[in-house]
Amino acid sequence: MEDTTGTNPQSLGFTEKLKSWLSWSWTYVCVIWLGMVLIMIYVLWSPLKLQETLTSASVFLNTLTPKFYVALTGTSSLISGLILIFEWWYFRKYGTSFIEQVSVSHLRPLLGGVESSSTTGLFSSVNGEAEPRPSVSECKVWRNPLNLFRGAEYNRYTWVTGKEPLTYYDMNLSAQDHQTFFTGDTQQLRPEDAVMQKAWRERNPQARIRAAYQAIEMNHECAAAYVLLAEEEATTITEAERLFKKALSIAGKDINLLVYIKRRLAMCARKLGRIKEAVKMMRDLMKEFPLLGMLNIHENLLEALLELQAYADVQAVLAKYDDISLPKSATICYTSALLKARAVSDKFSPEAASRRGLSTAEMNAVEAIHRAVEFNPHVPKYLLEMKSLILPPEHILKRGDSEAVAYAFFHLQHWKRAEGALNLLHCTWEGTFRIIPYPLEKGHLFYPYPGCTETADRELLPSFHEVSVYPKKELPFFILFTAGLCSFTAMLAMLTHQFPELMGVFAKAFFSTLFAPLGFFADKMESFMPSSFWHQLTRI
Repeated sequence: MEDTTGTNPQSLGFTEKLKSWLSWSWTYVCVIWLGMVLIMIYVLWSPLKLQETLTSASVFLNTLTPKFYVALTGTSSLISGLILIFEWWYFRKYGTSFIEQVSVSHLRPLLGGVESSSTTGLFSSVNGEAEPRPSVSECKVWRNPLNLFRGAEYNRYTWVTGKEPLTYYDMNLSAQDHQTFFTGDTQQLRPEDAVMQKAWRERNPQARIRAAYQAIEMNHECAAAYVLLAEEEATTITEAERLFKKALSIAGKDINLLVYIKRRLAMCARKLGRIKEAVKMMRDLMKEFPLLGMLNIHENLLEALLELQAYADVQAVLAKYDDISLPKSATICYTSALLKARAVSDKFSPEAASRRGLSTAEMNAVEAIHRAVEFNPHVPKYLLEMKSLILPPEHILKRGDSEAVAYAFFHLQHWKRAEGALNLLHCTWEGTFRIIPYPLEKGHLFYPYPGCTETADRELLPSFHEVSVYPKKELPFFILFTAGLCSFTAMLAMLTHQFPELMGVFAKAFFSTLFAPLGFFADKMESFMPSSFWHQLTRI
């Protein structure tokens, strides 16, 4: 049975046509209205004694001293400067112009404008109905699979520089992860588990460490407490490894604890130079728990294999995880690009390539680089050392600056090791943006680049880091306009103060030139129309 509540397509089409016709005709209506206003001014010139009014106004203006004009232009400069400061602050905070936003929100509907349909048409179903953009997975924050140790690495950075490498938002997400991961069933919490629940929520690191010792006093086999001590109190990787081994020996059959501890032990072995041991531990962990793919242990494995320069094994891992049905990451895309670039980069020359063209292998490498750059456009500047690196956060946003920092922090050395790979990246990465003319609205190989990354990255990355924004936002028109207006009026104020007589002559010449077309138009109208006609019209 058909839905009788649906709207008639013919009536919808007529309404849309009517709106488009009104929008199209608005410009011509404004021109006609302006012409009628000019005619009315000319017709009422004598009855309203406009000539005498203008004469008296000019006499009044001539009596004003230069100080008045200095004050006028100075005030205009001050007001436009305040507007400029507000517009700049609003743009830095919200990424848009306040005046432009108000104009679009309140004036555009009055003028018959409609919202742009460019983004709506990208995700449309077979029926022609717009589908919502896939924003849930785009802006999801993921735990960094290669996150550092707080006590042995993050705290050492704070001791040396006096800066906090982690934001409160990032640490709060980690606390929630630990609470969920290590105390799954809240119905059967033991006393030490309740203490650890509170410990993960503590903002003060010393309070967390004291709570962990309190849990150990209550139960010497509280594995979660040893995990916290390994993460927070241990000042070296060796000490952290010892505590993780202690936690592993008492973890029992808690799968979450076992996976977390074994993974961190593998990362300890990697950091201590026992790379083959780390690779074996990661492979065993992936075989033992194959359903925990969302933990992205394969990214730890890829980094360790690259350190061993076992490129065949890296390719085998990519063949399994670089699948269209699996979520991508910068590690997957850029590692694939690195392997293809490595095959041709040692002999690559931009001059030779421009003369003879790209070979098949070189074309594959360039396409892989373009694919990686489209997925995350922030990475190349870190790999090419055009932007300074910081310690990676504990959580990342895929396709965002936080993911780029985390990837480059661990993988820059692997790109440097492949001779010519960074040179090939330098020559080709910007070509990606010519393939995607409008990155925020159109996708080429992936979904359109999400617009939420900048806000999330500012929460994840420390304040002393300049967050990379893609694409680079251009200054709105009204900021440029108010900047020009402020500068122009300030210059007029200064010139009027220094050269009052000369500026007076200039102002008179300017206004006489400005109103010359109007006088010419009035003379032509008088010569064209008979005087009796204008007399009768003014009487009416």
